[in-house]
Amino acid sequence: MYSKILNKIIFLAAIILLSANIANAQNTGPYFKDALKEKRSLFYNSIVKNINKTFALPLNDNTEDAWINAINNINLVKFQSTFINGKIDEAVKNISARSVLFKKALLELINAEYPNKYTAQIKIIFKNTTDDVKLVAMAANYILPATTSTEKKLMLQQTTALLVKDAENTILYEVSEQIKNYDKKNIIPSLKTFFNNNYLPGQVLVISIQRKNRNYPGLALVRNSDGNFIKDTDGNFFSVGQLARSSSNMPGYITNGNTPQGIFRMDGFDTSKSFFIGPSTNVQLTMPFEFKATHFYKDNSLVDTVWNIRNYKNLLPDNFKNYKPIYGSFYAGKAGRTEIIAHGTTLDTAFYSSKIYAPYTPTAGCLCTKEIWNNKTGFLKASDQLLLTQAIKNAGGANGYLIVIEIDDKKSPVTIADIISFLK
Repeated sequence: MYSKILNKIIFLAAIILLSANIANAQNTGPYFKDALKEKRSLFYNSIVKNINKTFALPLNDNTEDAWINAINNINLVKFQSTFINGKIDEAVKNISARSVLFKKALLELINAEYPNKYTAQIKIIFKNTTDDVKLVAMAANYILPATTSTEKKLMLQQTTALLVKDAENTILYEVSEQIKNYDKKNIIPSLKTFFNNNYLPGQVLVISIQRKNRNYPGLALVRNSDGNFIKDTDGNFFSVGQLARSSSNMPGYITNGNTPQGIFRMDGFDTSKSFFIGPSTNVQLTMPFEFKATHFYKDNSLVDTVWNIRNYKNLLPDNFKNYKPIYGSFYAGKAGRTEIIAHGTTLDTAFYSSKIYAPYTPTAGCLCTKEIWNNKTGFLKASDQLLLTQAIKNAGGANGYLIVIEIDDKKSPVTIADIISFLK
């Protein structure tokens, strides 16, 4: 009897020890305490409570800042209700009387979550705005899908007139180009040149292939300094999904817009203390005009104060040198965009469960991989970001270029099948 009891104790102890070992094996790597289920619920409920409380207040000069914060929070967690929708209607109805900051925050939200609904009101904002070029661009972007050819001509006349007065203004130039080319089909040159092993020899590259519709995740591949694309242990080309969509879904030249197409300088690895990015290793990127020209081009013969577009052009394959969309990062940098990086995410994927891009999470314009956190332990459960950074390390390190390229408007995530022909 005693022997049976002892054996039972030993068996239970072994099970407990084995369970502890499994738990210890799982509870390693990046940790994010706010990924815990109770923390997630507290954060969401607090935001929703604040939104409802704020929107119960009248919209006026005294409450405008609180409304802006609530609008930004709606865009973050994608919270909607009959009450909220009614308040957004009210905000848009009164948008002309509100500050520029309020107008921009509201435009970011309605562009992302209420497209085409408020075209009439935003046409008025576009027509009457002359003193803030970002607001002009944001309003133009919102109304473009619902404008006639005659209206587009008038829009172009307005932006061109503003551009005549401020000829060096990059945002006015970009929005004018957007209006001018809105209905024109882009014919992209062959991507094969970006995948040739003699393209930018000696440089580590990350190629991020995206759809024009950024609701669909793209795909990132890694090339080493010898010109060979990294493969996994099964001999297949390594790739991870990567979302290049911002919360606002605005164009890349607008602050907080989608990741612009074009070339970024990889500038090493880092970790973030941001609540939204989290502790997984990220890839630091710099854009033209963000740092020194000598650093971006790796050419000490350049004058740092001069950002000549010819130098950027020299980084492109011959068949892309005259392809305007690939200059997106250059013009976005010239327009003042900064701090776009490639990172993971600690945002609760439940916020976006109804979205096409789920379980990816949108950003303020960065490139974001999929990460899943264990809501019981707080430890990282699955991470494409760690796979990506390890692949870059294996390729020689984050000291080369990352290139974002849109390929088409196909309504599906980019897969290796879309680009396998360029890798052969």
